[in-house]
Amino acid sequence: MKKEVKWGMVIDLKRCVGCFACQVACKAEHETPLGAWRIWVKTIQKGTYPEMATLSLPWDCPYCERPEEARYPRMTVLFLPWLCNHCDRPICNTVCPVGAAYKRKEDGIVMIDPHRCIGCNYCRAACPYNVRFSNPITGMIQKCDFCVHRVDSGLLPACVESCPTNAMVFGNLKDPSSKVSQLISKEKIQVLKKEMATYPNVYYINLDKDVADPLKGWEKHYYHKEFEKL
Repeated sequence: MKKEVKWGMVIDLKRCVGCFACQVACKAEHETPLGAWRIWVKTIQKGTYPEMATLSLPWDCPYCERPEEARYPRMTVLFLPWLCNHCDRPICNTVCPVGAAYKRKEDGIVMIDPHRCIGCNYCRAACPYNVRFSNPITGMIQKCDFCVHRVDSGLLPACVESCPTNAMVFGNLKDPSSKVSQLISKEKIQVLKKEMATYPNVYYINLDKDVADPLKGWEKHYYHKEFEKL
């Protein structure tokens, strides 16, 4: 009997150090044009920076010591690799007028047929994760496809292979012995925009609500700034 396959990914954010290796490896693998990304690392600064921590105090003042809570900034930088979620119910596919957006039946990878896509941007507008982009050279819609050409050859996606901390784990969700399945069964995992009921196949460990907020952090990301110039 043929083994069932459903590709998915777990990203352990406790391990992610924000090195951007996944982002660079993906861009190199697919020769993605400037101003566009198939995967990017969202970065959020979170915490407090007390005003008193920046004030200069006279050295000869015995009463000018800062209180403990105001001496040092308490800041944390959070990272979140953001890519196509390869949903079980991809909303983006339902709006394509020419059937270019589809989901592979044999393994669940959400794809775009380059020979059918007319660049209408309907799927891009419908995607709740903002992961599709219009190629500025061809006008065709593109996105992460789990490096399907590599996966079909028995290789890992470029982003997973390049991760120096093994924060990204890719595998068969239908195989209970796979590492990705074991992580899902043992760890407290979360998905982006669960309320959309798209049933994503990209899972996160230690996902912070602020970094997962789609309205936070984008103003500093290259994807949006560069894309607006095209």
